[in-house]
Amino acid sequence: MITFQSSSFIDYISTDFLKATCNVQMKDGSYYTYSNVSRRAILNLNMNPNMSLGMWFNDNLDKAERVTGRLVFNLNGNYVFA
Repeated sequence: MITFQSSSFIDYISTDFLKATCNVQMKDGSYYTYSNVSRRAILNLNMNPNMSLGMWFNDNLDKAERVTGRLVFNLNGNYVFA
């Protein structure tokens, strides 16, 4: 599911409930992928269309210890394999 909501730094978040993953496209053109995301958090995001993407991102992806994230694509159009 792709979530488009108002955010000052996120274009969209794409979620996969079964795989517990999220892909995030930032406004600066950076693209990140996150694994081991809480399925409860994913469901909460998908069921609440008025939720702040930035707040959800910070709480469930950026600051979550269990989540692993990596940069896939950056502003210059270069792929990053990390």
